Amino acid sequence: MRVRHPDRPDWGVGQVQSVVGDRITVSFEHAGKVLIIATKITLQILDDPPA
Repeated sequence: MRVRHPDRPDWGVGQVQSVVGDRITVSFEHAGKVLIIATKITLQILDDPPA
């Protein structure tokens, strides 16, 4: 699934790597691998296909 972090547009598009409970590991274009806590941040889901 492709996502964006609503507060960090500079990170670019991210690809969800894993979901365990409320922990989401996302690999972002410009920030690398980041652990997101879903209870604190709601990621924007992208429906468009990758370019």
